[in-house]
Amino acid sequence: MEQYKQEFIEFMVDSNALKFGSFTLKSGRQSPFFMNAGSYVTGAQLKRLGEYYARAIHDNYGDDFDILFGPAYKGIPLSVATAIAYSELYGKEVRYSSNRKEVKDHGDAGILLGSGMKDGDRVVIIEDVTTSGKSIEETYPIITAQAKVEIKGLMVSLNRMEKGPAGKGSALDEIKEQYGIKAAAIVTMNEVVEHLYNRPYKGQIYIDDTAKAAIDAYYKVYGA
Repeated sequence: MEQYKQEFIEFMVDSNALKFGSFTLKSGRQSPFFMNAGSYVTGAQLKRLGEYYARAIHDNYGDDFDILFGPAYKGIPLSVATAIAYSELYGKEVRYSSNRKEVKDHGDAGILLGSGMKDGDRVVIIEDVTTSGKSIEETYPIITAQAKVEIKGLMVSLNRMEKGPAGKGSALDEIKEQYGIKAAAIVTMNEVVEHLYNRPYKGQIYIDDTAKAAIDAYYKVYGA
């Protein structure tokens, strides 16, 4: 596993973005872990988060894109932080864009925040986590309505590796099948377990035998 992935897993734990226990998801599933990107709230956290996203995007897409699109609302700071980090790490200027929940009809009018889009633009969508793929159903038509753009793919922070709505594969796999775009993550839940299982981090074991058994049981039902 790449060093930055190991560091990102520890960063999620340090930031209290990744928790272990018992959590009820929007889908109604009882999950033994929970990831919340809303826990990244400080300047230092957002700077590091943008750097991890930038590295993962560079690994998966290289420099072959022009715009980072972060769906409102959590995607807005993600796209901004990552655009800054990408410029600093790789010397490439990429634009950030996001959608408004309501169309603005004066001043900076329209549905987009940040950069507009033009024919030929190449877009990477950036989100926190995808469990069901519902957010991409809302985001895809917004982007494609703006211009004849090429959506290079989707980048999330954590691949939960759960069945998507169609039950054919993971949510990320189903997105690839339905929309024809690559979907990737900074880390997968398998990598999280590999790194933290019975391994002390700052004097604490986050995934012990009990937690590992709960995760295994969860994936027997919902795993892709």
